[in-house]
Amino acid sequence: MMCEETKMAELDERSWAEAIGMYERRATIAKVTSREHENWVLDVSTLMRGDTRDVRGWRTVDLWEGELERLDEPSYPFVMPPQAVETADAWKPYLHELPRSQALRFLVALSTPWIDVTKEPDFKERRETLEADARVILSRFPEGSHFYANTGHGSATRDYYQRVSRWYSFSTRTFDFGLVLVSETEVGMVWSFR
Repeated sequence: MMCEETKMAELDERSWAEAIGMYERRATIAKVTSREHENWVLDVSTLMRGDTRDVRGWRTVDLWEGELERLDEPSYPFVMPPQAVETADAWKPYLHELPRSQALRFLVALSTPWIDVTKEPDFKERRETLEADARVILSRFPEGSHFYANTGHGSATRDYYQRVSRWYSFSTRTFDFGLVLVSETEVGMVWSFR
């Protein structure tokens, strides 16, 4: 069995592309932009608009890129709570901070077909690979970064390898689960829909 350090690739454009590829089989938007505001919520709004490219020019995953829905509404499928962009405090009811260890597990869950690890038939066999990909994604956000999920109170201790049944919707879709990743220089999101 490989140790965690051996399994994790060094962060570069290639390893990022391979890691972020785990979201291609899902209805997902996964991308990173530069952090331009003290209130990082404004940068999340930038990410939710479909015309945003990765700040480093690296690979993104965006199911709706170039789709007709974006012509009339650039932020489709997102619907931002109007008060959320006014102040950072306005997001407190919608996004809850979680530790890096939980962010890793949530990144894995967001890659599964039902955003439910318990419905992933070969999860035991794929877990090590999925977690290695999640570690590559997290490595872009160094120590001191913050992670926020829309999975409600208890996000910091929730077991993301069990069914997640609580969330605050940010979209027009029936279900949407997302993670926001915030460093001093970049803001990213991985948002999956069903």
